[in-house]
Formats: sequence, structure tokens, C-alpha cells
Amino acid sequence: MEEWKIYKLEDVCTALSDGLHKAPKFINGGDYIFVNAKNISNGFIVDNDPTKKSTYEEYLKYSSPLNETTVLYSIDGTIGNIALYRGEKCILGKGACYLNANPALLDRMYLYYELQAPRFKSYIDKMSTGSTIKHISLKTMRNYEMRVPSTSTQQQIVSVLKSLDDKIEVNRRINDNLEQQAQALFKSWFVDFEPFKDGEFIDSELGMIPKGWRVGTVYEYIDVIYGAPYKSSLFNEEKDGLPLIRIRDLKTNAPQFYTPEILPNTEYIEAGDVVAGMDAEFVPYLWLGDKGVLNQRCCKFKGKNDAICNYYILFLVKPELEYVQNYKTGTTVSHLGKSDIDRFKLITPPIDVVLAFSKIVNSMKEEVVNRALESRRLANLRDTLLPKLMSGELKVNEVEKELS
Repeated sequence: MEEWKIYKLEDVCTALSDGLHKAPKFINGGDYIFVNAKNISNGFIVDNDPTKKSTYEEYLKYSSPLNETTVLYSIDGTIGNIALYRGEKCILGKGACYLNANPALLDRMYLYYELQAPRFKSYIDKMSTGSTIKHISLKTMRNYEMRVPSTSTQQQIVSVLKSLDDKIEVNRRINDNLEQQAQALFKSWFVDFEPFKDGEFIDSELGMIPKGWRVGTVYEYIDVIYGAPYKSSLFNEEKDGLPLIRIRDLKTNAPQFYTPEILPNTEYIEAGDVVAGMDAEFVPYLWLGDKGVLNQRCCKFKGKNDAICNYYILFLVKPELEYVQNYKTGTTVSHLGKSDIDRFKLITPPIDVVLAFSKIVNSMKEEVVNRALESRRLANLRDTLLPKLMSGELKVNEVEKELS
């Protein structure tokens, strides 16, 4: 039977450190991303702030240690975000820790999965400091002990886990493409009016629109439903009750807390619903998580007619929410209120046009929801297998038989 050796993390890495403890100079049009905790997400470096870009000259001041053996891990503020370095032009901040696997002892992808294993997460939770802003020291990272099999066994374990992640990534790309197609079709119909170009147009306060169309409110074809105030004392992570969908969950589709509480105004959210946050960021999302209940300071946009596709609703309200976001930028914490939604002015086509569009894009929405459901199933399977494979409890050949 193969012996699994115990190493400290620092012993299986050629480098383990963080980035700059001060920000470089930022410049419009810079090519280099400044990477902190919020730029690390779901295995990828995310370029999510165009104002935090720097130049090659600034990059040269920081001798970049990143290479094909690098895994990034957030250690300041939001702990536990993880990414593989794929050659991105970037400068690391102090919130991003880089670990360079020693190829003689450790496969990079094995390290990537080890940092997501329950044992490591438990260690980090126990050793983190700070009550409001969490932090993990580099010393704590370096002292973590892990069981390591031979590199050949590591690669076999990685092959199983990565095959599941690859399927999830394919689904994500297909879903992104489907949503882009639906949005392009919405623009063609309701912004550029391409299917109606040969008809008569009339003037309106929002410009020229097809005859028979008008300017209306969001309430012409949509109901706006607001979340309820659930007792924080009942929030739990033991899955008692239903998932509680908060603003922070809209991006991830993975609520952290559950609640058993049901209120008179409880609003249930299911996959395919359009939901948006009402504090700080007013972005509508097509919910792709499990059924849950909607928390306060979130709202749901629902068609008055069940035949109205939620992609129509999503793309209709998105620019209006962006407009409110822009004119409220600069306040300490911007809030979206019912009065803001009441002021939405929208081009309103006849209902038969909305239903015709909905009939076309509804199949796209259904495929997106189904692929998201499959990805959640695959992710649950991966998360179940990961600790068992990486502890030696399960052998790769046993898993491969089950998956074949």
C-alpha cells in the first residue's frame, strides 16, 4: 500500500508569499490588473475594476514570482477565494497569497484542490484573526500540514476532480453564450426595432418608436415583489429550513444561510426568477440556485403573464437599474427604493410582441437553468469526492467505476 507522507505547506512549495503592501500607480488604459481578494474567484483572476489598472513600468518594480506552478489564495478580507494563474498580466496586492508548487513533490492542481478541501477550510476558519475583517498570516499558511501521495497518485486524483470541473466550465461557457444571444435578440427587437423597420414610427419622449407602442412604467407587464425581514437569530448553516437569498448571494447562486421562518409576505425564489439587490449594487440576475426565500433589501421582477419570458424582464429592467446606480454613485451607501422603480420609463410594445419574443428566447432560458442545475449536481459530487479522495479513503479506480 502506498505511503502518504506528511508535509508542511511551505515544504512542498518553492515560494509562498503575498503581494505588494501598497498600491502601485493606477492609470487609465493600463494593462496590468491589481489583484486582491475580490479579483480571485472560482478558479480565475477576475478583472472587475477598470480603475485599478497599472503599467508595465509599475510591474517591473515588482519582481513577479508567478508562473505555471502558481495557485492564488485570498488571505485578507474575504478569505478562501482561489484561482489558478494562467499568465494574466497582473500585480498582486497584500490580500492575494501566491503558492508555487514544487513539481518534484506536488502537482499544482493537487494543491489547488487541497486548498478547497474541508480539512484546510477548517484549519483556516480556526486560525483566522480579526472580528470584522478576517486575515490569515503567511506563517499560518506555511505551517499547515497535509498528507501527500506520490505525484502519479496526485495526478490520478486530479483527473477525476478536474473532469467534473471541466464539465462545469463547459456549462458556464454555453450559458454565457446563450445569455449573450438572448440579449442581442432583445436589443434587435426592443432597442433597434429591426423586425419593425418597415412599419410606421411615431415620436415619443424616449425617441422614435413603432406605431402602436408607447412609453409606460415597469408595471405594465411586470410585478415588483420585495423581500421580507427574517430574524437573524434563526439564520443557520445546518440547512434547517430554506436557503435565505441575500444580496451577496445573487452573484454566487449559493446562499450561506438557511432559515426555518415563514412570514406572511414570504416570497419564494426558484431557478429562472429575476432578482436584484437594493443596497449598494442594483444588478438584476437570473437566479440559478436552489429554491429559497427572498431576504429584505432584495426584490423580484415577475411577469404578470406567465408566458412572458424572464429574459425579457431581465434585459428590460437592467438599464433602468444601471441608470439609478449611476446617479446614486457617491453616496455613502446607495439604496434602491420603490420610488426609484416607480419612476422607470420604459418603451412598452403590444403584449403580442412581448409574447412572440418570449416564445423565441424561453428555450434559451430553460437550457441555461437546466445546465446550471446539472452544474450544481456535478459540483456537489466533486465536493463529496474531494475529501475522500484526498484523504485516501476512496481510491481512484473505485470512483472511476462509479462514474463510468
